[in-house]
Amino acid sequence: MEVLDQPAELLRNFACGNINAFETLFRDYQGEVFRWTVRIVRDRGIAEDLTIETFWRIHKAHARFDPKRGFGSWARRIATNAALDYLKTYRPTIDLPEDLPVQANPDSAVQRDIRDRTRTAFARLPAKLRVVAVLALVEEEPYKEIADALRISVGATKLRVFRALRLLRKDLKKQGIEP
Repeated sequence: MEVLDQPAELLRNFACGNINAFETLFRDYQGEVFRWTVRIVRDRGIAEDLTIETFWRIHKAHARFDPKRGFGSWARRIATNAALDYLKTYRPTIDLPEDLPVQANPDSAVQRDIRDRTRTAFARLPAKLRVVAVLALVEEEPYKEIADALRISVGATKLRVFRALRLLRKDLKKQGIEP
């Protein structure tokens, strides 16, 4: 998430419940929160709803915000939690980008079938592994950024990616695809 320099006074005012400070932060960060969320849930409509949910949670939690820390990373953590809550409740199909590099294969039906089976395997992952897998494997986010957003260590992030890969390989193998 882009780091915006926010005046310390603005952050203190927000922490004290000043609605104008909240509105300023909302305007400054809504695009960043939306882009972060859409990368996790892979659906622009759902990401719009979750962006609003995120800022509702931010507004309600203003008293817990530490003005000495960055607002962006705090907002990203709340957005990640909102997206994770959504993914735990709903099992959406994860659309992988169409422009992923693949080996040349003359049969596009086979490629489409492999892509569909891969989407299905991603959708079957538990939510906490799916979030990490999408951010690390599809979006290629740095482990540190993912760890900060999920409030876990970089080691735990790597472990979740490893587990997700293991489950993806197992699922794809059961579907007849040798990864």
